[in-house]
Amino acid sequence: MKNEESGLQGAGALLPSFSAVILAGGKSSRMGRDKAFIELDGRSLIQRQVQLVREAGAREVFVSGKPGADYPVPDCAVLEDEHADAGPLAGIERALASATQPLLLVLAVDMPAMTAGFIRAMIAASRGGAGVVPRVDGLIEPLAAVYPRVAQPLAVGLLDKKQFAVTRFAEQCAAMRLLAFQDLPAAASVYFTNWNSPSDISPCPN
Repeated sequence: MKNEESGLQGAGALLPSFSAVILAGGKSSRMGRDKAFIELDGRSLIQRQVQLVREAGAREVFVSGKPGADYPVPDCAVLEDEHADAGPLAGIERALASATQPLLLVLAVDMPAMTAGFIRAMIAASRGGAGVVPRVDGLIEPLAAVYPRVAQPLAVGLLDKKQFAVTRFAEQCAAMRLLAFQDLPAAASVYFTNWNSPSDISPCPN
């Protein structure tokens, strides 16, 4: 899908500076193996996602990963969650605390159809220091989104309350005008295809 078909407002604008984190710390229980190391077109998913965000212009790239895992991505700091068994929100919180740029791109490792062009469109749609979370058919996509660094205390507050849903975090950010939801055409759902089990694995567009 071409950039102009993404449906994101602001595509083509000058990009603000941003950091990026690849969420790769999940248990991958349904897949039966670590999804970060599944290969697609001769490279692992973690390598693919890191390359995408770098192509999109990320100033720094983090990997939210498992303790002791050896990720084949040089020059990427691996962040470990401070809140155990708290899901992706814990990884997002650590990355927000570590980022040096005002915006943080969050990208799940298991979205093999994501493109650098779509990422650039998301960043371009982030205006005035606020982030953006895509929404397709009424469903938000909080694991391929942009959050402002200043939202980190909100993530800490939810984690401390044992409220781990990333959708809740995104909704709180939106209520405080720290980000906006952007409704996309149904065709944009391809970008958020994710691999959860072996039966999901199939060739995806680059």
